[in-house]
Amino acid sequence: MNRALTLGVDAGSRQVKLAIGAGRDIAFTAMIDTVQFYLACRDGGSDSHNGGSDSRNHGPKSGRDLDIYRLAQLAGAPRWSHVVSTGYGRNNVAVAGGRAIPEIMAHAAGAVSQTGLSHFTLVDLGGQDTKVISVRDGMVDDFVMNDKCAAGSGRYLENIAATLGASLDTLGQCWENPVKLSNTCAIFGESEVVGLVSDGASAQSILAGANASVVARLAPMIRRYRPKIIVASGGVAKNMAVRKLLEIETGVEVITPAEPQLNGAIGCVLG
Repeated sequence: MNRALTLGVDAGSRQVKLAIGAGRDIAFTAMIDTVQFYLACRDGGSDSHNGGSDSRNHGPKSGRDLDIYRLAQLAGAPRWSHVVSTGYGRNNVAVAGGRAIPEIMAHAAGAVSQTGLSHFTLVDLGGQDTKVISVRDGMVDDFVMNDKCAAGSGRYLENIAATLGASLDTLGQCWENPVKLSNTCAIFGESEVVGLVSDGASAQSILAGANASVVARLAPMIRRYRPKIIVASGGVAKNMAVRKLLEIETGVEVITPAEPQLNGAIGCVLG
């Protein structure tokens, strides 16, 4: 890979995803806890940054800028020339020296690259929000998203699993005999779980109910595009139960890219 490399940064609410490559060729990827990422980036940036002729401009310029170069160096990333960023945190914390692109554009580009498809409906299931994107001829045709609260998001599922003392792997296996959950709020959903446990519901049925409630919230957003195929990305895309329930609910095949969590960062490399 002799072409100039681009560093793609997807600053998510739970994790920051990094990808370095040229076009569709990805040479390096990494995922870092978001809080730890911000702390590390602000902890005394290096004076010698990785990058091209403008590397002198890549250091932290204020408390709102990230020294992404310092952290990527520590992660063992190869040299790059350009930075493109997106994600939940891009408007709160700028990537110094980089260019920001919209999340919708980044995720669509990443899914097209990873799947080789040009017509599909992309469902990005993140920690704090959910995006449903209609892709036609490899381009964004339309989109809808839930970014007002964490209801029905990855955070909601994490909280339900934690309340029951279950791992995310266990959560991802529970889809049969779901208990109906009426509250998909990431905070108040826990109270409903406690009530269900006291009524004798099994942990597996409650976890299945949590997965089913996420799918029920997604289904109307997806149906508006009448998809022939669904591509699932984001951390929740690794949840087998959600994918299976989504296929049952919509009657449409659901496929997952090789790197669902890195999809936005890969799209930034292309952007």
